[in-house]
Amino acid sequence: MTTTLHASPVRTKSRRVPRWVWVVLIAMSMPLIAVWAETPDLTSEGLASATLRFTVPILLAGLGGLWAERGGTLNIGLDGMMIIGSWTGAWVGLSYGPWAALLGGVIGGTLSGLFQGLLTQTFGIDQAISGIVINMMAIGIVRFLSSVTFANEPGGSISQSPTLEQLPLLTFPGAEQVLEPLSSAGILFLSDAANITLGLLTNVSYGTLIAFSLVPLTWWILTRTRFGLRVRATGENPAAADSLGVSPYRIHYITQAISGGLAGLGGAYMVVAASSLYREGQIGGRGFIGLATVIFGNWHPGGVLTGSLLFGFTDALRTRQEASVGALLLLGAVLLLARFIWLFAAGRHRESFWYLAFGVPVLLWFFYGDGVPTELVSIAPYLVTLLVLLGAHRTLRPPASVGITYRRSEE
Repeated sequence: MTTTLHASPVRTKSRRVPRWVWVVLIAMSMPLIAVWAETPDLTSEGLASATLRFTVPILLAGLGGLWAERGGTLNIGLDGMMIIGSWTGAWVGLSYGPWAALLGGVIGGTLSGLFQGLLTQTFGIDQAISGIVINMMAIGIVRFLSSVTFANEPGGSISQSPTLEQLPLLTFPGAEQVLEPLSSAGILFLSDAANITLGLLTNVSYGTLIAFSLVPLTWWILTRTRFGLRVRATGENPAAADSLGVSPYRIHYITQAISGGLAGLGGAYMVVAASSLYREGQIGGRGFIGLATVIFGNWHPGGVLTGSLLFGFTDALRTRQEASVGALLLLGAVLLLARFIWLFAAGRHRESFWYLAFGVPVLLWFFYGDGVPTELVSIAPYLVTLLVLLGAHRTLRPPASVGITYRRSEE
């Protein structure tokens, strides 16, 4: 009797481009695209500085969403919590200054987060619905509060506060002396890098430094502390965490409070660092973009930072030169075609041709089109958000229990 052995096919793990590779590729492409598209603002000091200001609120909202989701709860109410934080920050800052404004924003956001915890954990309301309710309530609440506070102050109205004192700015010692000669040398890549670095190191708000310091702090707490372990365990399997003596209800309340506090801090930053007053509608959906950075960053603080920089850059770009937004067509085409080449070389032919099918028309649009319509310029950050999420969906691994309300009696 002869036994025939059939070799089972070996599944090879598909190679994946690390996100930092794409970041480096974008950074290296910017000077060339700026020259080719005749848009020098792409590598200017002003754009780099504006990118920081637009990045911070998105980053803080993203970190807030990260805390909530790593703990197993979905926080769609980030935008409303930012709105509450912006108003409470402005109200406190009007009397006590910009540092108190940040604290006021954190308190307002934290209370909003605890309210969401009450709705979802105590009353069992669906987490998505409660988030939508908070977003809608925030708009009406701050308008009412403005009518009885800011509207009675000189320079204020029902839709905005009086002018507020801004946070102080910091210029890193030696940055201007070292980088300005390189910036004015006109050397490709070197001068561009000096311009961008100048924008990142001069006239930086202390609020920006606080926000960026929260990224490694969040990583350390979640990955290196006992509390972080409990948060991650609850997000993955609350029943198992409960059986080991960790209260999922307590973790959910704490993480939603932290989530709201960070979002509120982002709202307060908008009124004392990114601008000098509270204005109705100034959050502009940044809470939702922050939530998108959580998905883009695969529920990791470093990924949230990367996504926030990308969306912040796009947001800053549209406020400066419309022609610069048109240069994004060339950048998009380069990235799409680079992705096509990578996937094709990896043997993923069918998937790769989708990138080719989109990359070639975008490239033709840049060379032969009439530029980007004004209507598309105004929504560029949201389009970039959508496109990035479409490209990242295959590599996502959310915590297993996100959005599922835990009930001990169901076990």
